[in-house]
Amino acid sequence: MDIDTIAYYICSILSFIPAIVVHEVAHGFAAYKLGDPTAKAAGRLSLNPIKHIDPFGTVILPLLLMILHWPIFGYAKPVPYNPTYFKDPRRGDAITGLAGPLANLCMAVIGAIIMHILHALFSPMVLFGSAMYYLYAMFLPIFILVNLYLMFFNLLPIPPLDGSSIIALFIPEKSLAKWYSIQHYAFPIFMICIIVVPYIIGVNPFSWYLDATAGNLADLMMPSGW
Repeated sequence: MDIDTIAYYICSILSFIPAIVVHEVAHGFAAYKLGDPTAKAAGRLSLNPIKHIDPFGTVILPLLLMILHWPIFGYAKPVPYNPTYFKDPRRGDAITGLAGPLANLCMAVIGAIIMHILHALFSPMVLFGSAMYYLYAMFLPIFILVNLYLMFFNLLPIPPLDGSSIIALFIPEKSLAKWYSIQHYAFPIFMICIIVVPYIIGVNPFSWYLDATAGNLADLMMPSGW
């Protein structure tokens, strides 16, 4: 394994961990500001990655996707929240759900700003071979892409992804409890659909979607000719 491959895996891990941690903390913080103390009581408003690690979603799934050369995404242990604490459960659920993707967008923007600053200060040829070069040419592009992948993937309006919280805005209040119960059982089925089925049929529509959304937006955010 050459040094660039090793650097790629290290940069991927260092990008992925803060992306999912901040994503989950954003959910919990939004819920807390809306009156729900569940996440804070569970100690999940912490940026300590250990508190958010899910063995499959944080470790196994990203490694599997890297091996398959698919877009890297995954998930941390979901932050618990209770919509019954919200004054308006549907609105509160939507805000809490969208807080995670918004946090990833902010992280990607920060990465892009740093990349533009480095691009303006240094020539890539001057940085070549240095630690700063790997920061500019590998870590920051991966950091931006990973955050955008997580954002757009979670915006899909499919349970149990964050985008499904938008659907709750249009569900009658009397049916919300049933909707939330469906989300608990949707995850295993969804994981089979996004991993097993594409592998069997040899076509990955989720990869196409992420390339068309996150990939193109990342190209627009990064410096021209980087």
